[in-house]
Amino acid sequence: MKSDFDLNQQNENTESRIAAALERIANAFKVLLWNESKELELTPIQVQILIFLLYHHESLCTVSSLAAEFGMTKATVSEVVKTLERKKLIEKEQDESDTRSFILRLTHEGKSTAKQAALFSSALHSPIKAINRQEKEIMLNGLLHIIYHLHSEGIITVQRMCYNCRFYESKEKGSKHYCRLLKKHLSVSALRLDCPEFEPAETA
Repeated sequence: MKSDFDLNQQNENTESRIAAALERIANAFKVLLWNESKELELTPIQVQILIFLLYHHESLCTVSSLAAEFGMTKATVSEVVKTLERKKLIEKEQDESDTRSFILRLTHEGKSTAKQAALFSSALHSPIKAINRQEKEIMLNGLLHIIYHLHSEGIITVQRMCYNCRFYESKEKGSKHYCRLLKKHLSVSALRLDCPEFEPAETA
């Protein structure tokens, strides 16, 4: 199998060009995140954890959940958490349902920092807005399928998207989408990548 980064392979193979393009976009995210991290005097993973805590339910705001979310060990996440505590950006609260676990909460300063940091990807909005609605829907649908496949292969460990939710139904050979929780059909643009009402589908 030829590498996607072999220029001859890219020129002859659409899949390789798409893979190489995704790698460039991933690098752009790294640059944007790194620049924001430097401005806030934090590391990229510290910024990512603050943003996660800002927008997710407290049931997911534990060391174990963060370790699974970011593909890290609990020990590594614990060290990040200790640093953020020292910086007075987060605080721990005993989980009443599990005395061995803590809920991580943002402090007032932590919320302010997380809100600022969460805008690091805004540079991508302008080129995306320039794409027409139909092309955006095709792009979104394709990306969701790639993410779903990577999750199915165990490459991405955590997903809370429509495709692997128990409320989701695919109709007409995948061209139609339906949510049993909302009791309505979904357009491609309404498909969610990270849904707060997500419940994992049962696996055979």
